[in-house]
Amino acid sequence: MGEEVRSDKSNKKCSKEELKKVIINSYDAILVIDGNGTVILCNPATGSLLDVDPQELVGRNLKDIVKDGIYDRSFALEALKECKVVTGIIKNRHGKKIMATATPVLDIDGKVSIVIVNSRDIGLLEKYLEALEEESKITEDRYKTVAEYLGQRELKQDEVVAKSQIMKDIIEKCTQVAKSDSTVMLFGESGTGKEVIARYVHCNSPRAQEPFIPVNCAAIPTELLESEFFGYSAGAFTGASSRGKPGLVEIANKGTLFLDEIGDLPLTMQSKLLRVIETGEVQRLGSTTTYKTDIRLVCATNKNLKEMVQEGLFREDLYYRINVIPIKLPPLRERPEDIIILAEKFLQEYNRKYGLNKSLSESAIRYLTEYDWPGNVRELRNVIERMVVTSVGNKLELEDDITLFPISAKEPDKSLVVSSIYKGPLKNYLKKVEKEYIDQVLAECNGRVGEAARRLGIHRTALYRKKKQQSLMMR
Repeated sequence: MGEEVRSDKSNKKCSKEELKKVIINSYDAILVIDGNGTVILCNPATGSLLDVDPQELVGRNLKDIVKDGIYDRSFALEALKECKVVTGIIKNRHGKKIMATATPVLDIDGKVSIVIVNSRDIGLLEKYLEALEEESKITEDRYKTVAEYLGQRELKQDEVVAKSQIMKDIIEKCTQVAKSDSTVMLFGESGTGKEVIARYVHCNSPRAQEPFIPVNCAAIPTELLESEFFGYSAGAFTGASSRGKPGLVEIANKGTLFLDEIGDLPLTMQSKLLRVIETGEVQRLGSTTTYKTDIRLVCATNKNLKEMVQEGLFREDLYYRINVIPIKLPPLRERPEDIIILAEKFLQEYNRKYGLNKSLSESAIRYLTEYDWPGNVRELRNVIERMVVTSVGNKLELEDDITLFPISAKEPDKSLVVSSIYKGPLKNYLKKVEKEYIDQVLAECNGRVGEAARRLGIHRTALYRKKKQQSLMMR
């Protein structure tokens, strides 16, 4: 296979050991045999597909492996014999269908030196194709949409990490309720990670192998809500596709439908959603045919739905239908223990994405823990990304800017008595007094900007701006 691979653009070398790591950590199953048909490399994904310890295959000849019934046919041996790429479907000993492609690699003499086999379970895709074929008409739009969501489910592996006890308790509760089909209602400020928790519930449920369909109710224009949710039949309205289109509820069949910002749904859509929940039936716009659907519903909002019910802005019957298992996600400022563990998680993600090896400096860690995080986990992720892509060295230093500035509670000024004699215009004197008072209130609030802003009677943004101006004056 060669000792190394060089990229002319990056001028980096990829060693044999690094190539081996790429194969071992590949999502797709990869198996490599030598010119005699003996397995010389087998990654964990292959072992998972064949339901065998991959190390049990290394060193064995494929003829013996097939003879033992681990799988029924070897395209790698055919590729080895015919010196060409061979693709087809094999079955493991449990009958699972696997799509395998065997690619021979020739040496300088034109002989096969190794054969690389790429495999992937096609059972999941076949499951959706069979479901689609039960319908009177299969549309290309639906197939494409399901494929897109399958890709998202495989690629987006959000892991819930927590150090605070309050989040550990929430994760434990979610693990328990995930086993049921009960509707989960997530409450919390914007950016607290409601979709991450929703995905966690889905991935730990019996529906984990089915689609997870996230829908931001606030992002869909009101006039398109019904067609997006329930789909439409051919010619239902001007500009409609001639083949019709399935709705998100249809696509989520057998899986989980996550309705984010459900408090933004208009009352007319609320009543139609309630009917779907109660009957399990969906009717496309412009059609007289109803479709049965089986979905697990997870909802989320940053609004007070109970108050909205009292104000007539949210249907009471729908509220009780979705508020079966309420879970409140605390803002990041109420669980400071999670700040650094989340920051490290995001940092690792961006290091992998950009091929870097950056770490947080002590000053950055201090600033991150002292900041109030009004945008919660989403803001933390954005800040870490900005630090990664804009910093020069491997140690991330947090600059004093409008988004984050150091607020220390270790240097309290408990007195408003002005010890210095100021000179100059009155406005300069007032600014200095204002700075001392702001610093005192921030110290008394242990650096919590939101609380300090409330005590000062100003908006959080105004406090940021004042601190920025004060910082510039000190330079």
